[in-house]
Amino acid sequence: MNRRDWMRTFGASGAAALPALGSAATLETQIVRWKLRHTWTTVMSSSEFRDNLYVNFRAGGLTGVGEGAPIVRYKENATSAQAAVESARQLVTTADPAQYAKIMSRVFERLPGEWAGKAAIDIALMDWTGQKLGVPIYRLFGLDPADAPVTTFSIGIDSPEVTRQKVKEAAPYPVLKIKVGLSSDEATVEAVRSVTAKPLRVDANEGWTDKEVAVRKIEWLAKRGVEFVEQPMPARMIEETAWVRRRVSIPLIADEACRHAADIPKLAGAFDGVNIKLDKAGGILEGYRMIQIAKALGMKTMLGCMISSSVSVTAAAHLSPLVDYADLDGNLLIANDPYQGVEVRNGKLVLPPGAGLGLRKKT
Repeated sequence: MNRRDWMRTFGASGAAALPALGSAATLETQIVRWKLRHTWTTVMSSSEFRDNLYVNFRAGGLTGVGEGAPIVRYKENATSAQAAVESARQLVTTADPAQYAKIMSRVFERLPGEWAGKAAIDIALMDWTGQKLGVPIYRLFGLDPADAPVTTFSIGIDSPEVTRQKVKEAAPYPVLKIKVGLSSDEATVEAVRSVTAKPLRVDANEGWTDKEVAVRKIEWLAKRGVEFVEQPMPARMIEETAWVRRRVSIPLIADEACRHAADIPKLAGAFDGVNIKLDKAGGILEGYRMIQIAKALGMKTMLGCMISSSVSVTAAAHLSPLVDYADLDGNLLIANDPYQGVEVRNGKLVLPPGAGLGLRKKT
């Protein structure tokens, strides 16, 4: 977006429309429980529900909504995320919301860890700002929604029979993401291949700890139409992953090894790309920064998500025109999503045209 377009879009409604609101602003938190359509199993856990954190930022008659999905692997949970956000309430509500980047910088300084809580604050502020300016968040970054990519639909680890049924239910999605990382990997992929010839992407969730085993599995997957593999080995095993990368024929994408911007440079050479999740990064602003760093290093970029409602998934989708791959289906895995935001049509992400996140309450 050039200066002329910026002034035309925001000049009349920009700084003057975003005054410091002081005590008029409020910040509210709520722990929400999402019921899963299927039991969700990965190498790390198995569950039938997820507890996430909602944040509402209210000011000037508008409400910005944010969500964070705490990640157990990083010793976070909904209760700890809520406590962290509550501790930052005064910082957020007494600041000028027009300076949302400065607010988030201070939140990052104030709160050690608790990245999902930070993400919830960031998303709520960005949603509010977009509403105040009357534009979708993707416009704030100068993006074209037509550039949003196709998203995968994820299939959790299960028995071959249930896996086949899940794949059949995913018929509208042209690319599938298959969770592996256990001794049942081959049976899982063969079950998928018995009912579909669609392109596959695989996520091992750090499941393979032997580098030679990893090479054998990846090459076996390559022969079955798998496009790339996420996080084949534990995050700490970067040198071993680099050894694997030199011996396999399909790309490797970092997930658990890529949490923050500072992680990305050391991953070049071991991985071909990075999977960026707002809940790991701390929100939209940090996610954008990570995308730019990865691109500068010549790495592929992917936006992923945790199991979340349309709030968090739509927030990530607003950045999706920037990336090569998307795995933004967390809202499709839950049965009680209260919002409608980003949609999936023939597999492609369709961003909502409304201001901010562009969410609509389901009736």
